[in-house]
Amino acid sequence: MRIAGLQKVSLIDYPGKIACTLFTFGCNFRCGFCHNPELVLKEKPEYEYSEKEILEFLEKRKKYLDGVCITGGEPLIHSDIGNLLKKIKGFGYSIKLDTNGSRPDLLSELIKEKLIDFVAMDVKSDKEGYDLVAGRKVNLKDIEKSFKAIANSGIDYEFRTTVVRGLHNPENLKKIGEWLCHVLNKKPKKFVIQNFVARKENLIDKKFEKIRSFEEEELQGFKEAVSDYFEKVEIRN
Repeated sequence: MRIAGLQKVSLIDYPGKIACTLFTFGCNFRCGFCHNPELVLKEKPEYEYSEKEILEFLEKRKKYLDGVCITGGEPLIHSDIGNLLKKIKGFGYSIKLDTNGSRPDLLSELIKEKLIDFVAMDVKSDKEGYDLVAGRKVNLKDIEKSFKAIANSGIDYEFRTTVVRGLHNPENLKKIGEWLCHVLNKKPKKFVIQNFVARKENLIDKKFEKIRSFEEEELQGFKEAVSDYFEKVEIRN
């Protein structure tokens, strides 16, 4: 595992828990609006935490933290992730994994071994727009396998889409809902609409620095478009 970042306390990354967040290095997607290009584009991180540093921190913080969020980058490009998760579990922490769903076999293995307690999967777009948003050719069969692994896992989960002006509209969010329901043959439990937060620097593709975030009224339009396809829909700014 390559850990390039540590947020010592977070009240928002793991719903319902006080957690820390570990940022893994590297990603197999190239989403232009990504806020973490330093984890994606660089050949090596500015600083890389050793496993010893991470475990010593987690051991000391057991009284104060409930969970650990593993995000990135894309955590599942690291095939040895299970080894670290077992050690984190040994401290009694709940673990949340953020993933793009491109490694369904490893995801299924971690679920089977009960090494994760919550999965948040980013669904980049509808089927037609997936490659454009991800910035890579994506194997949609793998994405669909991850849908099934998560929805049938018996653990807590959410599917989520970061909506970006020019890439997303109510119609293609509706198609995401239809796609998930078709693959799963049921309504998924939860879908989160994440508003792209515009900023002037530190994005993978600089053209997104000029993109405006959606207004609340527009986000409500997204929510209405997908409300029939999920048990619960939430907007997250």
